[in-house]
Amino acid sequence: MPGFASLAREWWMPVLFVLVAGHVTNICVTLFLHREQTHRGVRFPYLVSLPMRVWLWLSTATVTKEWVACHRKHHAFADREGDPHSPVMEGLRNIVVKGAFYYRTAVRQPGILEKYGKGTPSDWLEKHLLTRHSSLGIIVMLLVDVYLFGFFVGGIVWGLQMIWIPFWAAGIVNGVGHAVGYRNHDVKDESRNIVPIGIMIAGEELHNNHHADPHSAKFSHRWFEFDIGWMYITLLSWCGLAEVKYARTSPIGAVVGND
Repeated sequence: MPGFASLAREWWMPVLFVLVAGHVTNICVTLFLHREQTHRGVRFPYLVSLPMRVWLWLSTATVTKEWVACHRKHHAFADREGDPHSPVMEGLRNIVVKGAFYYRTAVRQPGILEKYGKGTPSDWLEKHLLTRHSSLGIIVMLLVDVYLFGFFVGGIVWGLQMIWIPFWAAGIVNGVGHAVGYRNHDVKDESRNIVPIGIMIAGEELHNNHHADPHSAKFSHRWFEFDIGWMYITLLSWCGLAEVKYARTSPIGAVVGND
């Protein structure tokens, strides 16, 4: 077991930790919250979903039912009145900077959880820990970070972990993904594919593709596009640890030029 602040001896150790932890968080968001819980494109056995749920509790304090409800409402009203976080309605700068606040406002609206959050986990763990004590997880993560990296560096590492999802998901995917990039599909909303190589945000970069076929567990639609989230699902399915319910196998809609 590493000693106190033992991972702060070299500058690259906390940097590597933040990048790896951030990637794991992105993978848990896209695989569990997005592709499984929200759109039902894939199903994971309990022993696969459990670690993802716990990691999201530790690294984001996200409540599954709230995230799912907010995202389903986003699809129901994409880029029009009622969308919880549209740069078209609220402005790109507001969504990038304050995307997490729009999320919190949306999930507190009366009836949104009951209408859009159906089918999410309701087991003992969810009721008595992950939802009831959603903020406890990030406190545990703070203690772990301080132990591994010391008080100063550990605090910085923890802070970066706390802004990771608000920046990448709420800001970049929900903001930039509806304002900048190219479009494969002429959908009714303003969704864009930010870049064709979906690694940094675990495939969520292919946002226009996702809006064209939300239920697909696979986000890449053209030969040059790469969705690392789909790669992980494929590997898990080979091991019998994921059941793909639906994944796009043929072209969808019209292909349009770069915007």
